[in-house]
Amino acid sequence: MEVYLDNNSTTQIDPKVKELYCNTTEIFGNANVIYKQGIETRAALNTAYDKVYSSLNASDDDDIVFTSSTTEGNNAVIKTFLDLFLKGSPKNHIISTVAEHASIKSPLNYCKSFGMEVTYLETDENGLISLEDLKEAITDKTALVTVLMASNETGAIQPIKSIAKICQGKNIPFHTDAAQAIGKIKVDLSALGVDYFTWSAHKFHGPKGVGGLFIKQNAPFVPLLHGSKNVMGGKRAGSVYNNGVFAMAEAIEIANSDMNVAYIKNHIGALRDKLEEAILSIPDTKSYVPKEHRLNNIVVASFRGIEGEAMLWDMNENGIYISTGSSCSSEDLEASAVVEALGEKVEIANATVMFALSKFTTHEEMDYVIQKLKPIVERIREISMTYAKQEAFSAYIEEH
Repeated sequence: MEVYLDNNSTTQIDPKVKELYCNTTEIFGNANVIYKQGIETRAALNTAYDKVYSSLNASDDDDIVFTSSTTEGNNAVIKTFLDLFLKGSPKNHIISTVAEHASIKSPLNYCKSFGMEVTYLETDENGLISLEDLKEAITDKTALVTVLMASNETGAIQPIKSIAKICQGKNIPFHTDAAQAIGKIKVDLSALGVDYFTWSAHKFHGPKGVGGLFIKQNAPFVPLLHGSKNVMGGKRAGSVYNNGVFAMAEAIEIANSDMNVAYIKNHIGALRDKLEEAILSIPDTKSYVPKEHRLNNIVVASFRGIEGEAMLWDMNENGIYISTGSSCSSEDLEASAVVEALGEKVEIANATVMFALSKFTTHEEMDYVIQKLKPIVERIREISMTYAKQEAFSAYIEEH
């Protein structure tokens, strides 16, 4: 049996979405031309736009720009404020968190190279930032606040509505990287109060290479990609990925439906709990972030004396596919800064692994993983010098 449990990295495409994706390759026209193929494409894109706006409850006064990914959307938002700073704006300060994805931290570092300042808010043992810390970090030079909606590494869900209210009170634009949100928790853009909201379709069973950027009415925005102004209102140049957009709209409608969100919370949440209980029944194990603050599809755990990469290898040999840290830096063997921020020691942070379920995860798959888990842990610990030293130290403490 093969069990895929790396669904915070990427997901398999939903069969309904795949069928639509393949069928709509025949809608290939340029939406900006006035002959038959262009008219057909424009009509199909309008339908897709309507589906996205309706599914996410966005206002018609706001903009949704189709992008290639969350990474593109994140860069577009952050570099808007770099552009404004370089053009003379006195606001040179951005507030973010230590738990952000590289697609936030990297453009923030780029902004710093031009003289902008960045404050990274710490997280507590629950993976959450302090609202008081946020209030204290805001200055009259703060141009933007950007806080991820849910962590891809720990599943911790930030209090986005509360953060949005603080930013609104200070008249500071607020962005959230929501790559892990759609399909796992209900998203209502009108209720959230954010100015910018970014996502990627492949995180919720859509195709790769297509995502979205929500821009609230009157929020500052400078296009990242310049070109023809008759594409997406001049906010993003380049030919539209037609069938990718059609498929993404279908995937959003499915993922953000009340039925799907309830299924993830109840059915997948129960499977997640079953797996977590099995993990914690093994001696010297630990999981992170309380369930009430965490996405319903993820368990982040450490097994004392076992490196994360060793765990991945043995699981892979048994047809079980999990991950360590962020998938976008999976070849980097350094400890997870996100897990360290929970208060964990570096050597333990380097030993954490993620089990991320999806709506396609089954009871049979969970039973198989649980069956294989304990023997795998025991085998690795038998050959682990680290675990042997830790056991010897524990025995010494007990004797003395």
